Amino acid sequence: MTNLRIGVMYDRDWAPEELPGFARRAEALGVDDLWVVEDLGWTGGVSAAAVALGATERLRVGIGITPAPLRSPALLAMELATLARVFPGRLVSGIGHGVREWMEQAGVAPRSPLALLEETITVVRALLRGERVTVEGREVRIEDIGLVHPPAEPPPVVAGVVRPRSLELSGRVADGTLIAEGHGPRDLERVRALLAKGGAGEDHTLSVFAFACVGDDPDAVARALHPSTEGHGAWLGRPQEEVFTVSGSARQAAGKISALRSAGADTVVLRFVGPEPLRQVEAVLGAVGR
Repeated sequence: MTNLRIGVMYDRDWAPEELPGFARRAEALGVDDLWVVEDLGWTGGVSAAAVALGATERLRVGIGITPAPLRSPALLAMELATLARVFPGRLVSGIGHGVREWMEQAGVAPRSPLALLEETITVVRALLRGERVTVEGREVRIEDIGLVHPPAEPPPVVAGVVRPRSLELSGRVADGTLIAEGHGPRDLERVRALLAKGGAGEDHTLSVFAFACVGDDPDAVARALHPSTEGHGAWLGRPQEEVFTVSGSARQAAGKISALRSAGADTVVLRFVGPEPLRQVEAVLGAVGR
């Protein structure tokens, strides 16, 4: 699968202190990317990315995703610039709306989530390019701010979005789009059409998260996946059996990764469930010829 990046998610439920060792082992296995999570109450995405980058030498680390309402765009750009200068070419920053209920719990729910996301991504990208920024937007207000230490190589800023208007927004303002777990090849056809409608060019990347479980016992694989696919099916508004996963034997999992690639994915990030996730990583990488 030439040119396809294969990544693994460090699940939000795994202990933060075990991240450095996991990152080193994933890198040794040949994984291209490691993605960390920022969900309210779990772990901070920027700090987790710094831990993973500092523990490894070549691994690209993605932040998936920082909720725009929780982050000042000026501060977020400062944090990303620091990481991008210390670890050039090894960072991807995902930004999204955030779960509405969580944003309300934190007291930061915006009046217009679409405006906030667009303005945040636009400001962060401009600051990372070394520009001085003044914005009087619906949600973001910035007056004559620039970074003293912008990175020579600005990291990609991708939008983690699902809904049609948000996908169009991503095509308009982001370097790429990150698609949540449960979306399969047929979903990616719709996604690509909406991104193009927003103005995405050929350099706009498409990364896909996918629940993954690899094993030779189909019943054990199904049992391991069940809580994840049940909850995500409810969130996506589709039957549980229609929640796409990269699962089954290693060969079957490799076939599903290939299908995502054929549908336009540039990066597939596997969110493993079940025992021994690194053993599962190794099996998948072997099946895809890595």
